[in-house]
Amino acid sequence: MIVCICQRVSDRDIVRAVREGASCFDSVQIETGVAVRCGCCRDCARAVFDKACSERAAHGQACEARELSTAWA
Repeated sequence: MIVCICQRVSDRDIVRAVREGASCFDSVQIETGVAVRCGCCRDCARAVFDKACSERAAHGQACEARELSTAWA
């Protein structure tokens, strides 16, 4: 499913970023561009990130709660 229309980022893109080592939401934002423009997708993107992190934690790797505080223009 497309999570971010502005940057055309899907839930699979977010999960892939976490699986490839992104350990905080700001890393996912930088890598994928999700939730950096209008911000409408932030809650959904964060939920996908949190779920991917919980799956990653089941394998012994933790994620961080950090998030970019400002949107990119």
